[in-house]
Amino acid sequence: MPTVAFHTLGCKVNFYDTEAIWQLFKNEGYEQIDFEASADIYVINTCTVTNTGDKKSRQMIRRAVRRNPEAIVAVTGCYAQTSPAEIMAIPGVDLVIGTQDRDKMIPYVNQLVQDRQPINAVRNIMRTRQFEELDVPDFADHTRAFLKIQEGCNNFCTFCIIPWSRGLMRSREPQSVIKQARMLVDAGYQEIVLTGIHTGGYGEDIENYSLAKLLWDLDKVQGLKRIRISSIEASQITDEVLEVLRKSDKMCRHLHIPLQSGDDQVLARMRRKYTTAEFREKIKQIHRIMPGVAITTDVIVGFPGETDEMFMNGKRFMEEMQFSEMHVFPYSQRTGTPAARMDDQVDDEVKNARVHELIDLSERMQLTYAQKYVGEVLEVIPENGNKGRSDNIVMGYSDNYLQVVFEGSKDSIGTICQVKIVEAGVNECRGERVHIPEIVHAIV
Repeated sequence: MPTVAFHTLGCKVNFYDTEAIWQLFKNEGYEQIDFEASADIYVINTCTVTNTGDKKSRQMIRRAVRRNPEAIVAVTGCYAQTSPAEIMAIPGVDLVIGTQDRDKMIPYVNQLVQDRQPINAVRNIMRTRQFEELDVPDFADHTRAFLKIQEGCNNFCTFCIIPWSRGLMRSREPQSVIKQARMLVDAGYQEIVLTGIHTGGYGEDIENYSLAKLLWDLDKVQGLKRIRISSIEASQITDEVLEVLRKSDKMCRHLHIPLQSGDDQVLARMRRKYTTAEFREKIKQIHRIMPGVAITTDVIVGFPGETDEMFMNGKRFMEEMQFSEMHVFPYSQRTGTPAARMDDQVDDEVKNARVHELIDLSERMQLTYAQKYVGEVLEVIPENGNKGRSDNIVMGYSDNYLQVVFEGSKDSIGTICQVKIVEAGVNECRGERVHIPEIVHAIV
């Protein structure tokens, strides 16, 4: 049986794409083996969001070539899309496919088996208007299913290369999303995470359809218990989306809304499409209609021109927003973006000090949020992948994105468990399984 090994760098969308490519190989009778083993084919799914992403991608390509010089080495993903010639120049690379045409990977591999002439299959992504249909019927290590609903982005923020590597906004056909959702529910998944490069932009390119309409259509899928949106911009949380959040009992009480900066001058230089006042108003609306909602965010620290005063403005704004967690990134110069050419770059030491300050703030806010739920019973879906814990301990997420560990058997994985939170923590909370009669009794 021929073997294939994968290595994925970067974001959740890349991991989804790798799963989709694996399905193509699986259907051809391939066995997947570890990337560190000697495989017949290596597929490296690359990242280019920072210059470091490029560098790590090159390292992994060279590692595959060294591991088995006879193997076919295929490179895909964002770095492959933006710099195909750079990758083709690495000795041992046989195939470069960007962020489209992945469905043609097997025919290309078969061609390489025949004549071993390197193939550069990268096309101009800016001309692509169709969503690439690649199904993922199951996920090896997850009890939450990811469902990619859109590709690309039209925003062109000054720090970001993604529109050039993923192309412009394009949405998956609604019927296709619903069909895939039904397949995932039939395969036993109770939670679906909607994902994409600019997930909240779904439907902007479809006439008479929108993200809110898709959420209502998913709400009607029999057997689906939870719908989670992986990320959504504040400006995309329309009144119609708020209405779904208010009325659908399947929508998770968790939204990831990227802020990037809490200072209006920095937001303008980033070319973000909102002010802090607009962001604040949106967050207030969400809290009003969804009490107890967890709002997580992304923040970039040390963007060019960010003064101490702007940073402190931003920090105060984040404290006011009371996020349940922040993902904090130091600004990283990305060649080819307007921000990389800005004069007033912030010193690395200053950046790192600010990063630590915001991570401390994030941990305090995480704990404050989790402490509200001590003594409450939440629904938790235990996951695969026990990360070195003992056999009778399981871990899963509540609908409001608390990571909870509790005593439970492997049989409970993928099912909804009632769990009482007994101790709050920064990254995980401790819980105790509660059986239904106890809950009924507690309510009485």
